[in-house]
Amino acid sequence: MQSMTGFAAVKGAESAAGRAWEARSVNGRGLDVRLRLPEGFEALEPVIRSTFGKVFGRGSITVSLKLDRSEQRGLPHLSLPHLEAALDAAEEASNRAAQRGLALAPLSTGELLTLRGILEQDTGQTEDIAAEMDALAAEVAELAAALREARAAEGARLEAILREQLAHIAELVSAARETSLARDVKRRDLIRERVAILLETTELADEARLAQELALIAVKADVTEELDRLEAHLAAADALLAAKAPVGRKFDFLTQEFNREANTLCSKSGSSELTSIGLEMKVAVDQMREQVQNVE
Repeated sequence: MQSMTGFAAVKGAESAAGRAWEARSVNGRGLDVRLRLPEGFEALEPVIRSTFGKVFGRGSITVSLKLDRSEQRGLPHLSLPHLEAALDAAEEASNRAAQRGLALAPLSTGELLTLRGILEQDTGQTEDIAAEMDALAAEVAELAAALREARAAEGARLEAILREQLAHIAELVSAARETSLARDVKRRDLIRERVAILLETTELADEARLAQELALIAVKADVTEELDRLEAHLAAADALLAAKAPVGRKFDFLTQEFNREANTLCSKSGSSELTSIGLEMKVAVDQMREQVQNVE
């Protein structure tokens, strides 16, 4: 079983020690891969989406790549085209302000150098990406595998919790069956007493019609079918836990069926003991469904 929750981190290759990958995953209706890549690494997007699409079926996954800027090579230098453009813009602004009788403060060298694009740093980043694409793709595959391992570890914990919850529901189904049998005996004896009194005190009763009505009451109060279906759902849940493929959607649908039978059990209970069991079962099913929301 795979959870949709997990975290993984991978360091870059030795030739790129300043690279650090991270992947965070939470539950989602489908597969949603979101990327946070530094400028210049956009070429990796199709590689990342393809790799993660082959490994995962569901989950909202955020993949980020962080660079240690201290590892960048090269020294900063002036970008003459950007510098000329900035100076022209400053001169134009000063002239237009003068035409309106305004005097602009002079632009200092420090302020000029802080403008975007004035200072450039030769890192060879574009060339590095092209040259190390195979290494980058290997790092992406390693990250996906690490995240899948983390999700599998969380999935194992989820499976243990779900098995405990299913065992509790199975105990409640067994208790409901015993309680319903005891309820039926008490109800049968009570109905017999009241019918006997009715037949003694009136001659208007149609015994055949009375028998039909009593049979109908017994059918409406019978919860055997609901308990049988609950046991079938328990068997289906056990099969899902043993499956190798993603089962989250099927399990979520199955919890809805559990809840439907628990509701019917409460509505047909006819006794405080059986109602109490049904309510406890609804709580257990709701808790199980919360856990199932994280299953891939």
